[in-house]
Amino acid sequence: MSEPRLHRLTDFVTTLAAVLDRTSDEAKILEDGGRLLAGLVAHDDWLPDAYAQPDPVRYQQYLLHCDSRERFSVVSFVWGPGQATPIHDHTVWGLIGVLRGSELSQSYARHGDAFAAAGPVHRLEQGQIEAVSPRVGDVHRVTNAFDDRVSISIHVYGANIGAVRRATYDREGRSKPFVSGYANATLPNLWDRSRPTPVEIAP
Repeated sequence: MSEPRLHRLTDFVTTLAAVLDRTSDEAKILEDGGRLLAGLVAHDDWLPDAYAQPDPVRYQQYLLHCDSRERFSVVSFVWGPGQATPIHDHTVWGLIGVLRGSELSQSYARHGDAFAAAGPVHRLEQGQIEAVSPRVGDVHRVTNAFDDRVSISIHVYGANIGAVRRATYDREGRSKPFVSGYANATLPNLWDRSRPTPVEIAP
């Protein structure tokens, strides 16, 4: 892969921050943020290889950017073949956009003391966007749609998601608290202006 076009991510986080400066309305944030994320994942030339590496045991969650006020974070999720999350919540708004491959998302809802699948499995293909939040639906399970290759999705959350206390659930409704953290100890350098920005040849 040639030098990553990191300016795409820089533009995304700068523009999303401006959206949050203008409004705290979740519906508007999901609408505008979803459109911005769709523009970002429409191009697969910006994610550095260091934040696209799978792990043979479990999916990886790499922090790409966290807003200085922790109003949002941007994360690359790297799914090895067949890897999946447990049933889990987020507690904040979130947007998911598929950059490479495809993933399967199954929503869950509480029925009495147990959780049951809510609706059919939703397959997200490259370039497609999905929203989650306590308002629109917050509990789901995500799986790499492929058993023979890596998939990568870009997630944006309305908090520093690696520091948020959340929960996983079993089908009987029992919860287990967790704080996810991140797989990486370094961030991509979005702000180095010492080198020229790559010239755009095509949109």
